Amino acid sequence: MSDPTNPFEAMMKMGQDMAKTMNPALEAFTPKGFENMMPTMSAEMMEQFMGKGVSPEGLDAKTRLLLTLSGLTIQGAQGEAQIRLTVRHLVEVGATKQEIAETIAQAAMFGGVPAMSKAMELATEVLDGEKED
Repeated sequence: MSDPTNPFEAMMKMGQDMAKTMNPALEAFTPKGFENMMPTMSAEMMEQFMGKGVSPEGLDAKTRLLLTLSGLTIQGAQGEAQIRLTVRHLVEVGATKQEIAETIAQAAMFGGVPAMSKAMELATEVLDGEKED
């Protein structure tokens, strides 16, 4: 092959060019704050769809969301919007700051300290924002 171009870079450039052509505003798009477009579900709705409503003998919505937060933390910085949204939902179902922090800290055993630090930073942003509202 005579083309020294990295195939991944070429694919990314092609996708970016296509996005700019379709919608020039996408050139400056950032996913930061994207989760704010989804409203926080009520505790009752989450319990019905994710907790005891689905499985009366199973896990409640708060426990399921704590498990979700653990998994997202282990993934690292890939799920920033999802971490913020999950923390928002955890606050709604009555999770304490301590429970949220312990869940993130426990995930460090599997995802590493950098992943834990990032998740803790994101959770703190959400929890500090909750006080201002």
